[in-house]
This record gives sequence, structure tokens and C-alpha cells, in this order.
Amino acid sequence: QVRLVESGGGLVQPGGSLTLSCVDPGNAFSTVAMGWYRRAPGKERELVAAITVTSMANYADSVKGRFTISRDNAKHMVYLQMNKMKPEDTAVYYCKRGQYYSGRFYPIIDDWGQGTQVIVAS
Repeated sequence: QVRLVESGGGLVQPGGSLTLSCVDPGNAFSTVAMGWYRRAPGKERELVAAITVTSMANYADSVKGRFTISRDNAKHMVYLQMNKMKPEDTAVYYCKRGQYYSGRFYPIIDDWGQGTQVIVAS
């Protein structure tokens, strides 16, 4: 299995910004939708943003207006720009291949990458 590789996490103060990156070493990046998930301590993994092959984006209500997902098909990269960050954004963030159908993102069933840790604190 070809795993996605997330990077860009770190410590950021509330109100600050951080950009996450994800690279897909596989051959089908430009033909699939991509999503960013996060898992906070003690909570279930949740989808925070998804982007279609044609760069149409959707967001969870908790991050809408603050986060921006984008992709660069030539580089096999997907990004998550996070602004006005809050302590509740603290989590391990993962990217995932998927399909976008009827306004929803459906992740491909495969192994998760190692993720990248984001901590929002003073």
C-alpha cells in the first residue's frame, strides 16, 4: 500500500496560522478527491475538509471560514491552511484519498498515515 505522508504540524498560539501538507506518492492523485481528518485526544476522528478533483471544497462547521483546503495535482499535494486557530483545533491531522459523491466525502478504506500533530496553546 502506498501511504500518504503528512507534514507541517507544530505548536501555534491561539489566533495564529499553520499550513499542513500531504503528499501522495501514488499514481492516481489527480483522479481522486482528498480529505483532511483530525483526531483530538479522547475523541473520534472527524472530517474537517474535503476537496474534489476539480477543487471544489467543503468544510466542517467547526472550521468553516478559518481553514482552507487546496490541492496541486502536478505535485501530488494537498494542503490545509489553518487561520485563527483555537485550542480545540489541537489534534493529529491526517489526509485521506476518497470519492466525492452527492455532496459528501467517502474515504477509501486503507491504512492511515502517521499524521501530523497540531497543538494550539499559549
